[in-house]
Amino acid sequence: MTPLLLLSALSAFLTIWQKMGRQELFITVPSLFRCPISMEVMRSPVSLCTGVTYDRSSIQHWLESGHDTCPATMQVLPSKHLVPNLTLHRLINLWLLEHHSSQSSPKPSTQQIQVYIEKFDDENSEVDLRDYLAKIVDFAKVRNQNRRFLADFDGFVEVIVGVLCKRAEMEVLELIIRILDLLISQHGVKERVHSLIFRSNYQNFFPSICFVLRNGSLSSKRESARILESLAHDAESKRRILEQEDLLSMLLHLVSSDNDPDLHDAVLSCLIAVSRSRSAKAELVRFGVVLVLSERLLDPNTKLSIAEKCLKLLSIASTCAEGRSAISENPKCAAALVGGLMKAGTEDAVAVLWGMCCVHGDRKVRDVVIKCNGVTKILLVMQSDCEGNVRSMCGELVKVLRDGCKSGGGLGLGRYETKTAHIMPC
Repeated sequence: MTPLLLLSALSAFLTIWQKMGRQELFITVPSLFRCPISMEVMRSPVSLCTGVTYDRSSIQHWLESGHDTCPATMQVLPSKHLVPNLTLHRLINLWLLEHHSSQSSPKPSTQQIQVYIEKFDDENSEVDLRDYLAKIVDFAKVRNQNRRFLADFDGFVEVIVGVLCKRAEMEVLELIIRILDLLISQHGVKERVHSLIFRSNYQNFFPSICFVLRNGSLSSKRESARILESLAHDAESKRRILEQEDLLSMLLHLVSSDNDPDLHDAVLSCLIAVSRSRSAKAELVRFGVVLVLSERLLDPNTKLSIAEKCLKLLSIASTCAEGRSAISENPKCAAALVGGLMKAGTEDAVAVLWGMCCVHGDRKVRDVVIKCNGVTKILLVMQSDCEGNVRSMCGELVKVLRDGCKSGGGLGLGRYETKTAHIMPC
């Protein structure tokens, strides 16, 4: 079955489906009523100790899968007790009664869809293809059941990945990227895409993604980065991504050049996902990740969540010799790490400084930390509500840095003792 044939059939099906239940299909659901995990209207809303409310079935599945964090905030949960949100439950029930949303929208059978497929040939124009893809995007955006339907539709994922690998028109590529982004979290989809891109006839998958990252809209760039992150779920897929030199350089360029926080967030999450192996870290360092992250951290306009991911990626880079060398040779990096103390990613910042100064005895980093008033900030971290291992690393750092002050002719030592006497560790 050709891509145009399947897309034509789906377009016909969507048109009929929308006519059958158009009013229910396009009802706007208040965001407060949607579960942050399933994105569906909550049937039994319950709240965690973080104050975030989820549908009971979704959050129970999350917790029973071994997670100990709040999915929305990623805070570690001191308690997994679920408290029913009765007020929200009543509001949702009233809204459901008003909009009759408890009734399922009609869905044709697979046999009906096959009838639509058989009525179409592959002589449609390029304009028609874009129109079909746009309709499918609209359909997939509405609700999770629609996305599940498309993911389960025999051959659909394979067809759109095939089109992505063969088409060069930006509008078509962006629409397919949007569809993939909507479907990639559905059960089994990322595994199917992963399997497809290893075939020889799908070798243009990564060049197409790179083309969108370079020339696409901000939204399509974010979606491309999220797709790459989802695909980086095993060593082989991470290796394949890292083999694409244009792809890595483009991702780093987006972090350094664009000013869209959501794009930075998606790209950094992608880089963190692919950078766990020894070779991956070395490749990222070769492409200048240390300098890019340092400049982003030193930018006063960088959001806290972005800074945290920058520090996480720097922490990963510092675990290889190339990364440590780059950090040592770049004074901006040590200054950025000191700036991250007590602000964002404290544990990662402390870990990198501890590794550089205490484990590897890097004098260049030590001297920069001293000049940036790092001892005072490290002492403040020790007095905060930090983990035991962080406090231990801080203690060792203070000793090494103060020894550095003494060996450097007392540079700054009196100033530190005067200004930090009230927060000295016991």
